[in-house]
Amino acid sequence: MKKLLYIANLRLPTEKAYGIQITKMCEALGEILDVELIAPYRKNNIKEGVFDYYGVKRNFKFNRIWAPDFYLPGVFDKIAVFIKSAISALGLAFYALKQNPDIVYSRDELPLYFLSFFKKNLFFEAHRFSKLRKLFYKRFKNKNFKIIVITNHLKDDFIKIGFLPESILVAPDGVDLAEFDIQISKNEAREKFFGNIHNEHFARKKIAVYIGHLYSWKGASVDMFSETAKYICEKNPNFLISIFGGTDNELKKFRNELKKIHPNLVPMIYLGGRVPHKDVPYILKAADCAILTGNESDTISLKYTSPLKMFEYMASGCPIVAQNLPSFREVLNDKNSFLVKPGDARALADKISWVFEEKNLKTVEGKAVKALEDVKNYTWQKRADKIYNFSKS
Repeated sequence: MKKLLYIANLRLPTEKAYGIQITKMCEALGEILDVELIAPYRKNNIKEGVFDYYGVKRNFKFNRIWAPDFYLPGVFDKIAVFIKSAISALGLAFYALKQNPDIVYSRDELPLYFLSFFKKNLFFEAHRFSKLRKLFYKRFKNKNFKIIVITNHLKDDFIKIGFLPESILVAPDGVDLAEFDIQISKNEAREKFFGNIHNEHFARKKIAVYIGHLYSWKGASVDMFSETAKYICEKNPNFLISIFGGTDNELKKFRNELKKIHPNLVPMIYLGGRVPHKDVPYILKAADCAILTGNESDTISLKYTSPLKMFEYMASGCPIVAQNLPSFREVLNDKNSFLVKPGDARALADKISWVFEEKNLKTVEGKAVKALEDVKNYTWQKRADKIYNFSKS
């Protein structure tokens, strides 16, 4: 069996989505190849190991190499990050040379750049494109790297700088469908995750859920959610926008800004904080619709993102209201979701309100069923199989 070494020049485990994507891919690739995931040592508040934290099978190896881990105050911390990343990239490249795997795979340019002087059969998975990284891209093109990209827009950008179309595979992110095969009622899910406010009045509420970080490039701002809540409230106050995710600082800022902007809307927006990934299927089970936002003025959001939550929303059977961005439309369409104008809080609110209305139930359920059917083409295992077949071409 061929050996694949997956290099992650990142902190693992992590509360960020990249940790889920990497470990799920290693698990899926581990069904086909002898897989080892290697990462540098980084200080971590997460006490669980990689396998337990992400709930993945132990069908691949996970190891860490020693690497310096230090921080500098203020603006100098960016310098510290660069130095740490460069040193650990060298260490990871040296480890790969010693192991001599058949395939080296990574989302990180620097270790692959170092390895390109000594080794072939290198695979780069691109989640963004930047002109500032053309030094790496030129080297990868000259050394006949195989490139995996998560959107067609990324493929187009690599072709524009000289990569051959046949050297690039488009493989959007995916989902583990088994995680969403849960035997629990909507009411039980509501009691589990909204127990502190669950009562007879709450049981009649409609819940719109957003899961993820509150980054501006994701369009998940206080303004967007508060304005959406305000417009929904004009039509029906019997609702709740529930936000799960975000760091402690993000949530504190969100609460403070919400109180300043729309203090009367505070009861209409529930901040559930960060939750373990294993809880996501149950939260979506409790919801009446799932919100997917983006930022059309940000290139990553517009062209390059393939959000894990999009596939999780689809797999949950929860109706999706998404802002209509090209990156989302590579998977979503008018048959499997409700698409609205990006950056328009009233359009988002109007569509959520429409989804909430009982008279539209048949249409809403039909789109949720279509999303569940479509997402079967986006499992981690199918993605791994696709990449493995590409490696043999």
